[in-house]
Parts: sequence; structure tokens; C-alpha cells
Amino acid sequence: MAESGSVTVAALYCFASMTDLDSLRASLLARCAAQGIRGTLLLATEGINGTIAGSAAGIEATVAAVRSLPGCGRLEVKYSSAPSIPFFRLKVLVKREIVTMGVEGIDPTTTVGTYVAAADWNALITDPTTLVIDTRNAYEAEIGTFPGAVDPQTESFRDFPSWFREHRDTLLAGKHRVAMFCTGGIRCEKSTAFLKSEGIDQVYHLQGGILRYLEEVPEASSLWQGECFVFDQRVSVGVGLRQGTFGRCHGCRHPLSPDEMKSPLYTEGESCPRCHGSRAPERLAGYAERHRQVQLASQRGQEHLGVSRQASTR
Repeated sequence: MAESGSVTVAALYCFASMTDLDSLRASLLARCAAQGIRGTLLLATEGINGTIAGSAAGIEATVAAVRSLPGCGRLEVKYSSAPSIPFFRLKVLVKREIVTMGVEGIDPTTTVGTYVAAADWNALITDPTTLVIDTRNAYEAEIGTFPGAVDPQTESFRDFPSWFREHRDTLLAGKHRVAMFCTGGIRCEKSTAFLKSEGIDQVYHLQGGILRYLEEVPEASSLWQGECFVFDQRVSVGVGLRQGTFGRCHGCRHPLSPDEMKSPLYTEGESCPRCHGSRAPERLAGYAERHRQVQLASQRGQEHLGVSRQASTR
């Protein structure tokens, strides 16, 4: 759980068969609202996924409620802390998938790879006969990853299946097994189910994802390089799940390093060196006004909901 006096952040997911999603959505929305919870929860027939934040007691009650749902007793949860709630509002949404791959018939509740605990991960990925794949998007891998991991350079998780099929023979040459990882475990869990469906038997994935690894593996033993992108206002976390150093461009939404935020091409709330000159003046004016409204709301001790474009845990 989070440190005393701070906000608790819970990244959670579980693949489980779910029905009557509209009623479930209404129930969870009411329960979270009553506890003062903010963040995003996604519901689909394949399970639940999301990141939420609030008081320790509120998060504990919400997690207990989710665990009580049919098939969710094994709910995967990663806890961290933040000085304030890193979300602007609460959203509980019904989706076709809780993490979108777009391949029919993939069911991690029936077919999935072998879970690898954080303590055993280093030995697996340093074996030269292991193919290590980062299943996250390119902008996430850019700010941190494990050494030797293949970055598919995908813009969306939906691109992963076609990328793997296209490069399969080259990737697997000389490799005896495949090990995959992602932020919280959900994408690599679904990826192992996909690889299994493609006829690959020796498939492994990091249980609890990078967040669990950063939480449990001591810095002296950690192989992680850089920071881990998270889908909330913290932007990134490091070893021990401590607040990272990255910001985020309000124009292109790309994570920004401290050096990028010092660039003369960076304008807070508008654009950064990556997107400078690529937006029409009227759009930049809109970004600037949005940023001004956020700042004014902050000064009043309020929150400006219009800036919320949060994604779910991946």
C-alpha cells in the first residue's frame, strides 16, 4: 500500500468471464464515487482493467469489491503512492476488450504463457537463448526498458500481432524461448496467449509487469534502464515506484525528458521539440487556453476536467 498520508494508486487487471456489463458498470461507478476514487476502469466480457487512486481505505474497499466479482479472486494489483490524486475524474467504461489486440479467439483464461516472478526475471532475460520482447508502444520503450529487449516500435498494441507475424522467423532464429513484459502485466499476458495460438510453446511473461519489478527488485540488482511510463499525471516512475522525472507534452502527448522541457522549442501546455511547428495556430491557441484554464483552476484549488485524457493501465 501507499505510504501513510499519501494518495494510494492501484493498477489492476484480471481476465475473467463477465456478463451484464451495464449493471456492473453502474455498480462500480457508484461504489468508486462513494469512496472518492478517481481514475479509469475498463470492463469487457473478458475482464476488468484500470488504474485508480484515492485514500488507502477507499482503494482497499474498491479492490475488495472487484476481487469479489466472479473469477476475480486472482486480481493482479500493483500499489504505489502519489502526493495528490493523479487523475482528474472517475470513468468506468464498457469496451469490447480490456486491452485492445483485435485478434478473435484470444483468451488468457484458458491459454497463457508461464508467469515469471520479478525475483526470477533477471536470470531469464540474461540467457542468450531467450528472445525478450517489450510489448509496449514505442514512446513508452523510449524512456526505459530492459537491456537487449526488442522494441517492436508499435504505435498501438493492436499493431503487435501483425508485427510479430511479419518478423517471426528472424526474431526466433537461435532462440529457445520468448519472454515478454509490459507496464502492469496485462499486455504481455495477452501477448503470450497470442503467441501460444501461433504455435509457440515456450512463452513467458513478467508477472505484475515492470511496476512489480521496480517495486520488488532492489536497485543494486535491477536490470531496468531508465524510467517507466505510467498512464496518469505522474507520467513516469522509477525504482521503488518513486516519482519519475518526465513530463508530458499537452500537444502531442509524448513524454518529455528534463532536457526536452528546457528546450527553447518547448512551450508548456502547447508544444514541444517533437511537435513544434506541426500544429495550426488555432489549435495551439486552443492548447494555450486549455492550459490557462487548468492553471486558474489549480490556483483556486479546483480541477479542470477538460484536460483529462487518461488511458487505462496497460
